[in-house]
Amino acid sequence: SRVCQYTGKKPSTGHNVSHSKRRTLRRFLPNLFKRNIKDPDTGKVYRLKLSAGAIRTMNKKGVPAFLRDLRKKGEIS
Repeated sequence: SRVCQYTGKKPSTGHNVSHSKRRTLRRFLPNLFKRNIKDPDTGKVYRLKLSAGAIRTMNKKGVPAFLRDLRKKGEIS
């Protein structure tokens, strides 16, 4: 499914609005990427589906703290 494992972002709905203001339903998909992240403590590699915002958070906090947060959420073991 198209859900970020860190932030929980998932598809939302809205409208396409044409020039004549006619509205039709559409989906807004999250900006997801598949990333292999290696745990520096154990050497284990996790394959995660993360949004761009989650990747920026990981770069800011560091990989060990990021993986610790994911463990608390129950996304990885």
